Amino acid sequence: MDIRVLKYFLAVAREESITKATEALNMTQPPLSRQLKDLENEVGKQLLIRGSKKVVLTKDGMLLRKRAEEMIELLEKTKSELSSSDQSISGDIYMGLGETEAVSAIAKVSKALYEKYPLIRYHIFSGDEESISERLDRGLIDFGLLVEPFDNTKYDYVRIPAKDTWGVLMLKDSPLAQKEYITPKDLWDKPLIISNQTAADKEMFSWLKRDKSKLNIVATYDLVYNASRYVKIGFGYAVTLDKLINTSGESELCFRPLYPVLEAGLCIVWKKYQVFSRAAEKFLEEIQNEFSAENYG
Repeated sequence: MDIRVLKYFLAVAREESITKATEALNMTQPPLSRQLKDLENEVGKQLLIRGSKKVVLTKDGMLLRKRAEEMIELLEKTKSELSSSDQSISGDIYMGLGETEAVSAIAKVSKALYEKYPLIRYHIFSGDEESISERLDRGLIDFGLLVEPFDNTKYDYVRIPAKDTWGVLMLKDSPLAQKEYITPKDLWDKPLIISNQTAADKEMFSWLKRDKSKLNIVATYDLVYNASRYVKIGFGYAVTLDKLINTSGESELCFRPLYPVLEAGLCIVWKKYQVFSRAAEKFLEEIQNEFSAENYG
């Protein structure tokens, strides 16, 4: 499967038009149409539905689009690593990070390394634990930030010496806002907004002491900022981590921690037996030095 042809296919998928794709690719329509037909013959599937107004991907076409994007991303990452000079440390570092205050600690390490090696560039993918693990396994990112516990048979890791605290984001005039902390019973009859990652988190539902089916879960979210917009209009109570949404000053929102306390341990992880670029090796050294046991007792 030719990478060049995959790029042609992605251009058509992006433009939803062969005519527009030819303009973007600076080529004529007959050779582009022929390449696309050859690609369909090669995979043995129809990939495109050519309508009068636009081109639509079939189900197989949507799958190929996802895989083609991953292949090209991995190719560009590999080219960048190989082109790094032997005399100077340069290149790209790819990381998968979730929403957590711990990103600030990683950012400080990144800044310290950048001051030593200003030719290094960082590429940050934001996602939940499942999507970060998938990109790690496919080699699309070098490092991921995961919440413990995770599959340590697949990954090596450095534990970040900080923990996130779970709690509830709510309006300041909510009845629960008068409490110093939130107990499981406080949430049993409340409209809850929980993260998609938390929805599969046995620890959270164990803390709640209720089966998921017995809770009033009115919404789920990937980004807590979006969840906070729902909280702001009084739609429900968002179960989230502390310090992700500003609740100080004139904010209409407040955060109350859970009790018994529920914390999330965090680790920077990478695939076992991973072969790193020189830039990624330096980043790992910096992470290990910064978060070593002797530095944090």
